[in-house]
Amino acid sequence: MFTLFPYRPEIHQFPYSDYWFRPRGHYSSPYSEGGLHWRRRALESDESWRMSDQQRLTFVLVHGSWADAHFWDGVAAALRSQGHDVHTPEYAGHGTDPNKHVSHAMITKSVVAFIMRLNLRDIVLVGHSFGGSVIQKAAEQIPDRIKRLVFWDAFVLKDGESVADELPPQTRQSFEQLRAGSEDDTIPLPFPLFRELFVNTATLEQAKQFYTSVRPEPAKPLFEKLDLQVFYTLPTPKSYVYFYQDNVLPQGEGFGWNPHMSARLGLFRLIVGDGDHFTDTRTRPAMVAQKLYEAGRD
Repeated sequence: MFTLFPYRPEIHQFPYSDYWFRPRGHYSSPYSEGGLHWRRRALESDESWRMSDQQRLTFVLVHGSWADAHFWDGVAAALRSQGHDVHTPEYAGHGTDPNKHVSHAMITKSVVAFIMRLNLRDIVLVGHSFGGSVIQKAAEQIPDRIKRLVFWDAFVLKDGESVADELPPQTRQSFEQLRAGSEDDTIPLPFPLFRELFVNTATLEQAKQFYTSVRPEPAKPLFEKLDLQVFYTLPTPKSYVYFYQDNVLPQGEGFGWNPHMSARLGLFRLIVGDGDHFTDTRTRPAMVAQKLYEAGRD
């Protein structure tokens, strides 16, 4: 258990009466056409999440560890249904990239190159989890193309830190042991860890379905210390989205997402939700999309 902060945001109930997931035969990925799917009719007809007067934004969504660009499929669909322009870059060492011997700089380069190739400007650059460290470094390289940075339960590293430096000792030790036991310098995520930390609000059946997408994570980028001096000079507007049931980092004792990470942004906008680290992108993507919109709008 972890200590909640004193504010008590409204708990969102399941927003769709006809919104559901189901298996469709054998599948290798829960995002594939033959895997778990959502009814588009829910995204198109549920007026509680449709806001015709929304400001149209350009989102670039950067996923975190043990995930790939498909992490955003449902959220991206919900944002696009509102008329937003949405991009979900894949970065080095993930997705279909067989090379797991990558660096943090290679990952950042993937995201920056994606943005430059499409000549995207005035973007809302969103980072989830490990993706927070990626958008920190990306922002240093293309600050003139970014309208706002949005960190969703994401690492905001101090200058000279690594992601591993912000992990609780027990978690870091587990990752180091898993890394040492791998043959390709990756960190596999055991199901018990995934279940309790990443999808703690999901049913067991959902957790097992979601786990089929989890792949070993390249270890090196998690332990690299980053030079972030330039990041902390940027005037770019920033937001932090905090889901208070997220159990990946314990709250208090020098850890946690908010305010431990978020306060490092200086002046920032705080948006709060009631989900965990992973589940709601699958079960309530329109809710997640709305939170990201609230974080990104003017």
